[in-house]
Amino acid sequence: MEIKRVGVIGAGQMGAGIAQVCASIGKVVTLCDIKQDFVDNGLASISKNLQRSVSKDRISQKQMDDTLANVSTSLDNKELSNCDIIIEAIIEDVEIKKNLFSSLGDICKERTILASNTSSIPIGILADASGREDKVVGMHFMNPVPIMKLVEVIRAKSTSDDTFDTTFKLAEDLNKVPVLVNDFPGFVSNRILLPMLNEAMFCVMEGVAEPEAIDTVMKLGMGHPMGPLTLADFIGLDTCLAIMKVLHNDMNDDKYRPCPLLEEMVSKGKFGRKSGEGFYKY
Repeated sequence: MEIKRVGVIGAGQMGAGIAQVCASIGKVVTLCDIKQDFVDNGLASISKNLQRSVSKDRISQKQMDDTLANVSTSLDNKELSNCDIIIEAIIEDVEIKKNLFSSLGDICKERTILASNTSSIPIGILADASGREDKVVGMHFMNPVPIMKLVEVIRAKSTSDDTFDTTFKLAEDLNKVPVLVNDFPGFVSNRILLPMLNEAMFCVMEGVAEPEAIDTVMKLGMGHPMGPLTLADFIGLDTCLAIMKVLHNDMNDDKYRPCPLLEEMVSKGKFGRKSGEGFYKY
């Protein structure tokens, strides 16, 4: 199946980025969220990213204009019923995602692929909720979407060959590098990354070193481009906590126990960059 029309649910940082890259290759994109402010902010983010690329001569003004012309917005998921694929990029909450996939299963045409950008939740859970298990797949983009090349394409046991192949090709068409990942909590990226970030937080909590020192050790000693605590702030500490909870609950292993300091910071509204304060102030 050829993908021509793309629906993106969730106009935050990830959803806006996904909408941008799809629109940039000529896909007709509908960006959907629950509030007008959210979709307005998503469009503004896309425009800002494109304008930055124009100013650096990465794209032309015409390419920017064409990309923006390919994006429309909506507050009603029913307007996505004619899409060839819908990519969900909402809050990392399993019950909210299950409810969404259940409703999409009723709304959309039988041929529509339902993809999730979830960071950690097993795709099989969402497939079961959808009522169309063979049409559900994971499409986990990295942040920031327009820059990062990797896409984990997660295949649940019920995902059909056609659904997987079509999604994999879409990722390639987006000039990404898709990688097949089987359906386990956290997939590959976050099953490896988040425990490392979590351990860095334990180092802070236990007084091993200050955040700046920990980040410096990992950058200069391990060659990481960004220290783990800076990265956690960039991802969002609330998102980090949500992923660790999924890993801890679904893997039933205390090595994935969220750091108490992480839980405390999230409870105080310290989410990192997006709230202005996390392990650093912004």
